[in-house]
Amino acid sequence: MKKSILSLFVLATISMNVACKGEKENGEAGEVATATAESTTYVVDTKTSVIEWIGSKPAGKHNGTINLKSGEVAVKNDSIQSGKFVIDMNSIVVTDLKAGDGKEDLESHLKGTGDKEGEDHFFNVGKFPEGMFEVTSITSENGKATVSGNLTLKGVTKPVSFPATVTYEGNNMTLTSDTFQINRTHWNVNYASKSIFDDLKDKFVNDEIELVVKLKATKQ
Repeated sequence: MKKSILSLFVLATISMNVACKGEKENGEAGEVATATAESTTYVVDTKTSVIEWIGSKPAGKHNGTINLKSGEVAVKNDSIQSGKFVIDMNSIVVTDLKAGDGKEDLESHLKGTGDKEGEDHFFNVGKFPEGMFEVTSITSENGKATVSGNLTLKGVTKPVSFPATVTYEGNNMTLTSDTFQINRTHWNVNYASKSIFDDLKDKFVNDEIELVVKLKATKQ
């Protein structure tokens, strides 16, 4: 088995002892990286790839998953040159609640598929059914690389950087990111944010969403 250490992508919260916050998150989007003619394309297996999230508030936290709709990575000499991933926002699932115990209500609230008043509280999947992450650059330091890219949610694109471990074995590639955080308000997900509203007291939801990305891809 060959291993190369990289940093990569992509979707929720505060666990400061393990979280690695994305760099330059509130800056301008960068130029998307392009692959060379000699690169090899790996296609993401959307059935086994997942984004795990944790979201929290004073009363507790919830966790769940989001799936990818599609994804491709260009690789040369066991090094990622470029990558594009489409996130299926309709696939948001809450995994810490059981059916009938608030699971359906929370999923509906996160997606914005319930009442009209709440459709834009979080991700408004009716208007924004897809998110996207595109790699802009990869750097390496002290044996660990960092992949930077543009994350688009709710029509807003912001830069995000984070580390991950990539393993190649035969025709397969597995990528698992370190835990990292994004600030949801940078993508206009403002519901119950104490940085946006000053009258919430302890009725707020933390701005930071904690993410771990787990990808599996196959060489084409």
